[in-house]
Amino acid sequence: MPTPKHALTRRHLLLAAGAATGSALPPAWAQTAAPVWADIEKAARGQTVYFNAWAGSEQINAYIQWAAGEIQAAHGVKLEHVKVSDAADVVKRVRAEKAAGRKAGEGTVDLVWINGENFAAMKRDGLLGAPFTQSLPNFKYVDTTGKPTTLNDFSVPTDGLESPWGMAQLTFFADSQRLPQPPQNTAELLALARQQPGRISYPRPPAFHGTTFIKQALLEHTRDAAALARPFTPEAFATVTAPLWTYLDALHPQLWRGGKQFPANAGAIRQMVSDGELLIAITFNPNDAANEIVAKRLPATTTSWQFAKGTVGNTHFVAIPYNAQARAGAMLVANFLLSPKAQARKADIAHWGDPTVLDLARLPAAERAAFAAAPLPGQVKQTAPALPEPHASWVEPLEKEWTRRYGGS
Repeated sequence: MPTPKHALTRRHLLLAAGAATGSALPPAWAQTAAPVWADIEKAARGQTVYFNAWAGSEQINAYIQWAAGEIQAAHGVKLEHVKVSDAADVVKRVRAEKAAGRKAGEGTVDLVWINGENFAAMKRDGLLGAPFTQSLPNFKYVDTTGKPTTLNDFSVPTDGLESPWGMAQLTFFADSQRLPQPPQNTAELLALARQQPGRISYPRPPAFHGTTFIKQALLEHTRDAAALARPFTPEAFATVTAPLWTYLDALHPQLWRGGKQFPANAGAIRQMVSDGELLIAITFNPNDAANEIVAKRLPATTTSWQFAKGTVGNTHFVAIPYNAQARAGAMLVANFLLSPKAQARKADIAHWGDPTVLDLARLPAAERAAFAAAPLPGQVKQTAPALPEPHASWVEPLEKEWTRRYGGS
């Protein structure tokens, strides 16, 4: 059984942090004295937490509202969903507040949904508070061994500055009646595009799914994948990306509208697949197609898959800015979002279908049972390895070079 919250000590927290990293000693960020959780709960009561989070999904918005109700009832903390369209705008706001001299406790953002280059920017620019994940009782359940991206965000160490919330991995889906043998890598995708010209496409970068597709192609075709884990340099970029552009030069003439135009986003491609105009849709949620089948927007014959040798995967997180007004409340919310109850509901297709960050084997049997469910039509039957994201500093150069080469029309 888990240690009672009120009994957590610094020793417990350090041991949990060490176990999470697979090391006898905790990482440096976990070796400072952590506040006792009961004190955090007491300080949080009565606070309002302004949670800046993407609001582009009705399901996700409803999930956050459910979490708000649970947190208010159990802890007396009010969670306000500040709806944003791009986390980069939140980064800019916190940066502006720092430039204006706002100190700890004087900010407008208490918690932000974030990952990738936005986290890298906040970490680099000193826009985050002290490490806090070692203080969260539920962090001990996180699968940091099987899901190493819970500790490394786009190859940038999290150092306890953001708490994992959910998993994501590049996934494709199609109607099995139209595509009985889906491609298992980008080379097979090119062969399929040549067989059925005009029936394949991907979103135009910098749309997230489009950028992810070119990262997938880059990882498959580069001869120096190790360089992608290091910060970007112009010299490395030219060498490492050369095979990518060769591949895309061959692929684009076979795409929808001859690769001269690209759909705006993954939602547009999903609709084009539903209409029969395209064969393959792209998503970063392995449960996306199953959600669409349940909503009767896709046929039950839709299947999802990931390339056999792996696809790009990552973790999304919540982080606390350096000047949060309700830091204790934000920590309490982050801990709740890691709870088995919250993670099980989030993983349920009926509510969101976002894969858990937890190691289910660590959970008590009753809480583990909440995750058990028979596979639904449209879910990935065989999960492939998650390939690590390139270092966050590669994203902007990749998007700029793609636009220079292919985005002029």
